[in-house]
Amino acid sequence: MIDKLASLLGQYSAKAKFALWVGLISLIVLIGTSLWQSGAKIQSDILAMLPNIQEDPLTEVALSRVEEQLANSLYLGLIANSQEQAVDAAKEVITALKTDGKDIFVDVKSADIAQAESLNNYYFPHRFQLLTEQQANRLEVGELAQMIDHAQQQLYNAFSYATSSLIAKDPLLLYPQNLQALAPKQVLEVQQGILIAKLSSQSPNQGSHTKFVAIVMAKGVGSAFNPQVQSQQMAVLYQAFDQLKQLDEEIEVLKAGALFHAVAATQSAKSEVTSLGLASLIGVSLLVWLAFRSFMPLAIALVTISSSMLVAVVMTLAIFSELHLLTLVFGTSLIGIAIDYSFHFYCERLNRPNASASLVIQGIFPAISLALITSVLAYSSIGLAPFPGMQQVAVFCAFGLLSAYLTLILAYPLLASGKLPQGEMQLSLADRYLQNISMLMSKVSAKGWALLLSICLLVSSLGIVKLTADDDIRNLQQSPQEVTEQESTLRQLLSGGTDNQFLLVRGQSEQALLQHLEALQPRLNTAVNNALIGNAFSLSTYLPSQQKQAANYLLQSQIYQDNLDIVIARLGLDESLAPALKQAYLEADGQYIDAKSFLDSKAGQLFKPLWIAPSDTQTQYGAIVLLGGITDIGALKQFFSDLNYVQLVDKVGDISLVMGKYRQLTLILLALAMAAAAAIFSTRFNIKLAASVIAVPALSAIFTLALLGFTGASLTLFHALALILVFGIGVDYSLFFAESKQQSRGVMMAVFMSATSTMLAFGLLAFSSTPAIHFFGLTLLIGICFTFMLSPLIQTFTRIFK
Repeated sequence: MIDKLASLLGQYSAKAKFALWVGLISLIVLIGTSLWQSGAKIQSDILAMLPNIQEDPLTEVALSRVEEQLANSLYLGLIANSQEQAVDAAKEVITALKTDGKDIFVDVKSADIAQAESLNNYYFPHRFQLLTEQQANRLEVGELAQMIDHAQQQLYNAFSYATSSLIAKDPLLLYPQNLQALAPKQVLEVQQGILIAKLSSQSPNQGSHTKFVAIVMAKGVGSAFNPQVQSQQMAVLYQAFDQLKQLDEEIEVLKAGALFHAVAATQSAKSEVTSLGLASLIGVSLLVWLAFRSFMPLAIALVTISSSMLVAVVMTLAIFSELHLLTLVFGTSLIGIAIDYSFHFYCERLNRPNASASLVIQGIFPAISLALITSVLAYSSIGLAPFPGMQQVAVFCAFGLLSAYLTLILAYPLLASGKLPQGEMQLSLADRYLQNISMLMSKVSAKGWALLLSICLLVSSLGIVKLTADDDIRNLQQSPQEVTEQESTLRQLLSGGTDNQFLLVRGQSEQALLQHLEALQPRLNTAVNNALIGNAFSLSTYLPSQQKQAANYLLQSQIYQDNLDIVIARLGLDESLAPALKQAYLEADGQYIDAKSFLDSKAGQLFKPLWIAPSDTQTQYGAIVLLGGITDIGALKQFFSDLNYVQLVDKVGDISLVMGKYRQLTLILLALAMAAAAAIFSTRFNIKLAASVIAVPALSAIFTLALLGFTGASLTLFHALALILVFGIGVDYSLFFAESKQQSRGVMMAVFMSATSTMLAFGLLAFSSTPAIHFFGLTLLIGICFTFMLSPLIQTFTRIFK
């Protein structure tokens, strides 16, 4: 069938085929222009590349709430030598962000003084339903007298918060203690509306001394992972920092938040796309020039690469509506693969100098067609896993290779019709290499090769046994040390900050959920005391259950019903206060705090994202408990495992587990791809030769895994994905040798150039600062080296399998 297609293509003129190619490329350009104008974008959000985890509806809502809060929040720490300097610096930055960043940042603040007033306005009418744990315990054991004594001390304390209006409505001053209990426990001070932390510092001249850190918080408008949003937000921040330096040059700035990690990732990816892509392009161009000593092959090679990248980008945007920066980094390796078709064409032309371009293409058509099929099959295997990032890479590279193939078939008959300079020297080197291999092969019998292969497989098994797995998604991206150190320092100042992991508490009704939150609070306190977490934030303090409120109301009857006259007399208050106090107490009966009224009030706006009410998509009530300073996620999960209404949501851990399953699935897909390729090859070759062709990439994959095992590497999904490409690329080399019917020096030269360009491309990826790309590139580099060494031995494998 492939031969028939080759004959059919030969019936059309070179100009007709070139016109068709120009039409296809023009269509791609139009589609690309339309996509870009309609909003196609470059994406740098690492989460967009990760597998989609199927969660229940309540968990999905909770995850989206937490991600939205964390993704757009940023924290600044302004370090100064004095408290006054720190306060002034914070005020300057807050003013700058509110004015210059009016539409860029919202909710710019430090200490929220207005929040305390809002809480007081909401809770004071509900004071009869509120008691601290200590107050409730005292009333339960009949220690009213001691509470009266404590109130007397407050009345005569010059620094007390007692006022005549408060005493008239709360004679024992219970409410202020309840209001204080609502404030989060923290080591920060508030000075002139600014949060101030203390930081111990060491210097050679002054020794150990204390610096002051003013904390400023803000939320960015738009996704921190959008490069355009990043540019806008960083421009405003840098302008604010410049103004701050003019005010006080000694001020240092600490930064924390997803924005700064995203900016570092974007800059790293852009830098690597430029540097790795340019280095690969220069290397390939130099290789073409050295091999053919002509500008024409170099120019046509650049046309092949450019058209491949163009088609790859446009088709990826057309399917996904966005292109991830890491896809571009992975995709730079396409340069080294797409050029292979050009190498095979020109090496065959050197070997057949009198043949026209069309005849050369017709001669290599079966081999390059099978090569395309197997390469696309390999990339399709990558795309089968529900992993958005690798699906993009699969589509990008598959369409890029298809473009290179069509460019060769349609454009080369016209563009590459000119004659090449003599290449006898290059072909002689290839021929000499093949002769040395043939001489080596002839000295070892088939049984000897079989024994050698058995020994290699045995040694390889020892290396593979040493392999361990590592599926942690944090290997996708590692932020620069400067970013992580600053964030770590700020977390310590903020008592651990807030982690990505959180607790999701469930309830079938509002009251059931509130009771669960109350039951959970002692367990949270224990977790903090045991250093499992640094802090926890729960709504239980702000939203007591009706059961607890009713109990508190009943306990306060000892004050306002049974002993009010004694209380007033002991405190020396006017007896006329009693009727109003009793009436206020009676009117408060049944006036409970509820979630809706609290969250709709000014006091509750800040906490609204932490409460999940039933909706069309889910029927349960849920509450998010934020955690910070987690020390051992495994121990923490076990600590709450006996509470069936509590779920520790760890998206990082869940995705890592899924990636482990995908790693196993990818290796299974590799085996299936090899079996499918063997079935395809058996339609063209005999069974022994088809098996020989598959044996080359299969052995390369085994030897690569063994080498990784011996070097102590941990196997990740990206190693497994790279092995699929080792198969897809490597099988091309053995295919060309199988199609050549003999050890052709033209094929050897083409395989050498192809392997060199591919190793150059993927070898550069191995130097990437992103671990995932490094693993991917390193595995391919090793695998292609093995494939290059093994592919000329096709004849030997055939003898072994006789």
